[in-house]
Amino acid sequence: MSLAATASAAPAAADDQAAWEAVIGLETHVQLGTDSKIFTAASTTFGDDPNTHVDPVVFGLPGTLPVLNAKVLEFAVKAALALNLKIAAHSKFDRKQYFYPDLPKNYQISQYDEPIAEEGWIEVEVAEKGKETYLKTIGIERLHMEEDAGKLVHAGSDRLAGSTHSLVDYNRAGVALAEIVSKPDLRTGREAAEYASEIRRIMRYLGVSDGNMQEGSLRCDVNISVRRGPDAPFGTKVEIKNMNSFSAIQRACEYEIQRQIKAYEAGEPVRQETRLWDESKQLTKSMRSKEGASDYRYFPDPDLGPIEVSTEQRQTWLAELPELPAAKRHRYADKLGLSIYDARVLTDERPMAEYFEAAVATGVDAKAVANWITGDIAAHVNAERLSYSTLPLRPEQLAEMVGLIEGGAISGKIAKEILPELLQQGGSAKAIVEARGLGMISDPAAITAIVEELLAAHPEEVEAFRGGKTKLQGFFVGQLMKKTGGKADPKLANQILNTKLQG
Repeated sequence: MSLAATASAAPAAADDQAAWEAVIGLETHVQLGTDSKIFTAASTTFGDDPNTHVDPVVFGLPGTLPVLNAKVLEFAVKAALALNLKIAAHSKFDRKQYFYPDLPKNYQISQYDEPIAEEGWIEVEVAEKGKETYLKTIGIERLHMEEDAGKLVHAGSDRLAGSTHSLVDYNRAGVALAEIVSKPDLRTGREAAEYASEIRRIMRYLGVSDGNMQEGSLRCDVNISVRRGPDAPFGTKVEIKNMNSFSAIQRACEYEIQRQIKAYEAGEPVRQETRLWDESKQLTKSMRSKEGASDYRYFPDPDLGPIEVSTEQRQTWLAELPELPAAKRHRYADKLGLSIYDARVLTDERPMAEYFEAAVATGVDAKAVANWITGDIAAHVNAERLSYSTLPLRPEQLAEMVGLIEGGAISGKIAKEILPELLQQGGSAKAIVEARGLGMISDPAAITAIVEELLAAHPEEVEAFRGGKTKLQGFFVGQLMKKTGGKADPKLANQILNTKLQG
């Protein structure tokens, strides 16, 4: 799908000194998480032995007919609605002449001129170290359904060039894809990476895909050109493939932008082609000349009827959508008073956001809960590869612990001491504190007696403090906490200590 006009020469501009601008669009292939393939009952299970999830329909044998998987249509429409796309009342499937050995039919069933959805947008939050975070709306041209191809394994080399022979696994052939085509609204590699990340985040929130890039559940092709300033015509578009991470998308864009600028400034042509990203060398390599729509010779698939989505069905699916990441980020910042960073981290995964909201629903401070989840709890979940939905420490138990801190029953230090046990086994923080005698010492008389004992034991330090070395108060605070096992009320202890030190 074309994302930008092409030209054979360097982009013209009224001002030759105008800064170069990149024009970037993404084609994102999302593998829909259905149990069976798009036109057949063959399994979509990943990782099984090669060529075990195939059948006559996958191979396109004579006498077979494809039948659209109803769940694929539901997932595609829900994905489109979440991306603010307009759902077509009528769409169709086409045959795309795609002569590759990993497509046994020698054509791909896709959608060409009448896709299931068009004209949408998403909001992207662009955050980069050392730069101010900003929001940007990225247009989405279309979403269409299609079937995936199989997988080629090249022996003797990691790619076709240099290999002695190739093997093909058709397990992936026929798996349902939603291809999401952005408008050429992206201008930097970071924006492209954030856009792809937000698409993945939305698909995972919906539950229509696991978005696992390592398994090929989400794949991105980048279309990129450069021009002299925002008013100049588009330059020649280059497509980049073979990126398996968001950081690779960013680095590939940054490399290709500079490659094209250098070529134009040296008077060299930039050819319309498909290039590969070489992760080991951190550069793009030419793969083949880029095909156009005419090369694929689309025509309506005669074996599949039109697709019609009624207004009632569309409204039903719309009502089933969850609150999406962008809406959560705004609510957390505007209603709960969280920082942009906290809101971004908490909404990255739906289970984490739901865990946070369940804890806050008990009435404890949202910022305090956010600090524990994004810090110690997230570190534990990631290290142990756990899920928030099955974490032994339930949200209401975390809220109880936070409530003990807010109420002055325990200190943050004590909370950190009992947290590992809670993370491993769950349970009541209050019960643990009471059983171990970890409650905070908040009796002024008790703390005063301990302070007086400390001052008597360190007369030289007391004299030095009163002589102007006020930083020694930190020494006494440390000694006090050590003596009380961290159980002294910090605020009260500092007040009493300060009074006594002043004499």
